Amino acid sequence: MSDPDRPEKVSSSRLFRDDAKFALGRIAVFQYAAVGVFLFLIAGFWLLQIRDHEANSTLAERNRIKTVPLLAPRGKILDRDGRVIVDNQPAFVVQLTQENLKLEHLAPIAEGLHLDLDELKATVKRYAAGKRYSPIPIKRDLTPAELTFIDSHRDPGTFPELEVVQQPRRLYPQNGLAAHVIGYVGEVSEPELNTSEFANYSQGDLVGKSGLERQYNEILKGVDGQRRVVVDVAGREHEVLESAEATPGQNLQLTIDLDLQAVAELALEGKKGAVVALDPRDGSVLAMVSRPAFDPNLFAGHIKAADWKALTSNPENPLINRAIQAQFAPGSTFKPLVAMAGLETGMIDENFGVHCGGGANFYGRFFKCWVKGGHGGVNLHAGIVHSCDVFFYTVGNKIGIDNIAEYAQQAGLGKKTGIDLPGEAEGLMPSSKWKLRTQREKWYAGETISVAIGQGAVTVTPIQLATAIGGMAGGGVWYQPHLVRMAAHPEAARRESWNPDNIAKVVSGMYGVVNEGGTGSSAAIPGITVSGKTGSAQRVSNELKKSGKGGGDDSKDNGWFVAFAPRENPEIVLAVLLEGGEHGNLAAPTARDVIKAFFDKKVRMSRLTQPNLALIRRPGQ
Repeated sequence: MSDPDRPEKVSSSRLFRDDAKFALGRIAVFQYAAVGVFLFLIAGFWLLQIRDHEANSTLAERNRIKTVPLLAPRGKILDRDGRVIVDNQPAFVVQLTQENLKLEHLAPIAEGLHLDLDELKATVKRYAAGKRYSPIPIKRDLTPAELTFIDSHRDPGTFPELEVVQQPRRLYPQNGLAAHVIGYVGEVSEPELNTSEFANYSQGDLVGKSGLERQYNEILKGVDGQRRVVVDVAGREHEVLESAEATPGQNLQLTIDLDLQAVAELALEGKKGAVVALDPRDGSVLAMVSRPAFDPNLFAGHIKAADWKALTSNPENPLINRAIQAQFAPGSTFKPLVAMAGLETGMIDENFGVHCGGGANFYGRFFKCWVKGGHGGVNLHAGIVHSCDVFFYTVGNKIGIDNIAEYAQQAGLGKKTGIDLPGEAEGLMPSSKWKLRTQREKWYAGETISVAIGQGAVTVTPIQLATAIGGMAGGGVWYQPHLVRMAAHPEAARRESWNPDNIAKVVSGMYGVVNEGGTGSSAAIPGITVSGKTGSAQRVSNELKKSGKGGGDDSKDNGWFVAFAPRENPEIVLAVLLEGGEHGNLAAPTARDVIKAFFDKKVRMSRLTQPNLALIRRPGQ
């Protein structure tokens, strides 16, 4: 019988079996673990080398190979004689590389580069929504101090996201010379990227925003190049793998004459208005000025918010190109076209006359002449020379609004001229059909009286007025005005079968305005047969003025003057607008100065091209 307190003896064979079983279990666990690790490695290898091979290769390549953009300089802008108006100068732009970007670095970067932190964050957020690896330009036209800050902080231990790229900066003339013609460049905006015009651009690209910079952006912009280089972990270049040089944009040669442009700019200094000078023989714009102006250099880098606010909130509207966008009643500069309508319809001739006693009654209302005591007996020639309102009231009433509208529209009023600038206004030439279509009312004969002297609903732009009068004086042939050489072709001129004798009668009256004691005598130039027409156009009704609510400079009449020279086969035509200038005779000296500069230069150039007869040997000498 066994003792219960005595341990039972375990056989050695049983112990061996238990140990072997335990060992086999551990081996099985190890084998499963090994298989698991192997499968994990295989899966990782498959993810890295097969499924995500392209993406990972790109990331690896980015750690070693860097693409450096070579930004193309925009083409230069030259005047008609090849003188540089707009050029480029070396400059730098700093950008952030998104793959290295750390948001906590934005505050010190903004401080070091004198940037507004909130604006910088907004820029980063906007780019983050686009292409993942697109660089983020944050400041252009860096100062030496800012370049020093970047060089000392872009190593891997501080701000590795900082990157500097050379980008040519636009260099515009000082003091706003030809600012509205040239325009300016700027970074393409998000709304613009959604338009067909800028569909092929990316965030951060510089594009033409106004003027010729925008109109001819595709010609001026060039094609960017790039370099692929091997870099180390600090971003230092060690080897150039390949390089494609940038192709500069094409130069743009204008029809503008810098000499005439400078004269016109000086004549308008301190005034509000516009000057347009054309060659009526082909439509070339010789000078175009709008005042007040702005400095396009403010936009060449990145315009400051304060500067932009100052421009857009300025009540003088310096960003408006008054030469093509100011729409005002033409006043008496419209009278030559009314005279042409009367002659062409046969309803008046050169002997048609009226008596001006200081005003006349039409349809129960008294319409005053600008000369309180009247002009007495007036015919066509005297009516134009002395700008008699009563004469043109009578002519307009006789021929009717639709005849006036027909010939004014033939001359190009009430529609865009097609000049190669963005944003041109149409102006307005009213007619009975126009009023019925737009106001659902018939035209009243009394309304024609005001239109006949360039008031009422009729409005024009300076470019329209210069084109209209130039085409009439040139024999009823109108060329599309253009600012770039070869942008328009003379053979594409628009012609109307106006009687040359009738044109000569109107031109004779306009010659008298300047040279026979008329209202534009201050435009006379000895030896040059200048012809012209003054105009004063109300901006506020007489009733509003009397009420006292229409005070200030905005209530003053506009002063207009349109002129051409010489009298026959004119070579230059001008339209001058002085907003609030009150009287057209005050605008006449501006036209005189530009015309004189034109012909003085013509004489100088002819002397330069004439051979020196004293140096030519005669036969036998």
